[in-house]
Amino acid sequence: MQVIAGIFYHFIGGFASGSFYMPYKKVKGWHWETYWIIGGLFSWLIVPPLAAWFTVPGFTELIRHAPGSVIGYTVLFGVLWGVGGLTYGLGVRYLGMSLGNSVVLGFCSAFGALLPSLYYNFFPQEGKTTFHELCNTSWGRWVLFGVLICLVGIYICGLAGTRKEKELPAEAKKSSVSEFNLKKGLTVAIVSGILSACFNYGIEAGKPLADAAVKAGCNPLFQNNVIYITLLWGGLATNGIWCLILNIRNRSLGDYTDRKTPLLKNYLLSALAGTTWFLQFFFYGMGESRLGNGASSWILHMAFIILIANVWGLVLKEWKGVSKRTITTVIVGIGAILLSVLLVGYGNSLK
Repeated sequence: MQVIAGIFYHFIGGFASGSFYMPYKKVKGWHWETYWIIGGLFSWLIVPPLAAWFTVPGFTELIRHAPGSVIGYTVLFGVLWGVGGLTYGLGVRYLGMSLGNSVVLGFCSAFGALLPSLYYNFFPQEGKTTFHELCNTSWGRWVLFGVLICLVGIYICGLAGTRKEKELPAEAKKSSVSEFNLKKGLTVAIVSGILSACFNYGIEAGKPLADAAVKAGCNPLFQNNVIYITLLWGGLATNGIWCLILNIRNRSLGDYTDRKTPLLKNYLLSALAGTTWFLQFFFYGMGESRLGNGASSWILHMAFIILIANVWGLVLKEWKGVSKRTITTVIVGIGAILLSVLLVGYGNSLK
């Protein structure tokens, strides 16, 4: 039952993550950086402490008495993840829900599963998997094979994007993804996928906070909520600085008070998007408490996001007007990414 509950929680989290960008598409008259940072204030500053207040008694004391190194490393990984989250928004902006999420999360899945083992190969810790162990065990080779298939799937999705760019006239591209740009999109998606994996490392760095919460009487189901507060400070700093730079550069500071736009609606939609985004990790923490914070939890979470995001891509008709060959190509690419998830999960189950 624990495994089934963990999978269910990851599905809800994946649905939230795969859907959070939808309210942003209804925002009118605002620049990207404006609605992104308004949503981010809810994602990274407002909602996480509220969630902790409801689920982790005395969370402020836990953070206050935590070792400085724990807070420092958690925030650092949050900053790195923040760059990934920032470029994630750009990836979806330039590639669309379907292709953007597939490429970003494919890379995120692969690096989230692989990089920790490389780190522990040089800085071994008891109970942590090293890259040497992955290469020299049957279960580890399954994991590596899954990562390889994931990268192949990303390549195939990129190939589908190239064909889409060639096949669709400019007007059709604008109707499906208004700012479609394959070169920009793939560049930021690759950066995003690599750095977004730092969120998983941030959870690992902040584990002493979660352990302290459980010792203090917190329900283990919600133990990660205290980690998210400090981890998301880093994301807020990264995104806040960059969005302010864009506000100044694009002269979009007036968006926040421009009465020519539906201000209340824009604020509410951005708040909804930001809150929905946070819910992915609220439920990820619940799933992780049942399955463990290893590659299996991370990969499973990514798989559900890819599935939901591509369903939205079909609903929004992002691939309308392309050839059957291109549709088949992107389906094969997505299928390969999902297969890689199963392979990594199988490998970890053998462990």
